[in-house]
Amino acid sequence: MIAVVGCGNPNRSDDGAGPDVVRALAARGVSEDSRVRLLDAGTDGMAVMFAARGCRTLIIIDACQSGSVPGAVFEIPGTELEQRHQPSLTLHDFRWDHALFAGRKIFGETFPTDVTVLLIEAGTVAFGIGLSPCVADAAEKIVDRVEALVRLRLQEARPVQ
Repeated sequence: MIAVVGCGNPNRSDDGAGPDVVRALAARGVSEDSRVRLLDAGTDGMAVMFAARGCRTLIIIDACQSGSVPGAVFEIPGTELEQRHQPSLTLHDFRWDHALFAGRKIFGETFPTDVTVLLIEAGTVAFGIGLSPCVADAAEKIVDRVEALVRLRLQEARPVQ
């Protein structure tokens, strides 16, 4: 099973890039294969953790603010971004990077080791609906990249005859 998870808040302009990519992948029929699961996790890190459980591959798409040029795309192995969650009085700060760390600890071998994170540099995360033009262009590139990754992982999963 392959889980593709879009993270972010579509009410905060470019922060909605992850959910936007997931909707575009659904429109292209990527989830028509029963071995592929698409999820718009919004800002729910726990949803990411539970969606990944039992999957062989996890692909996460989100916006970021690293100081790079808006629309820049980064592809990073999930192991590079896992972080231990620092407990607080709310789960609203339990993000997908915490979910990777916690999921590996809690679910062990049933948590994917093949994790790819695709990030798009946000231009703005101010209140508003819709992506800025440079982030929308980057999101289209991410849709193509995820579709290619899914095809590759599905081919790798087929038994050799």
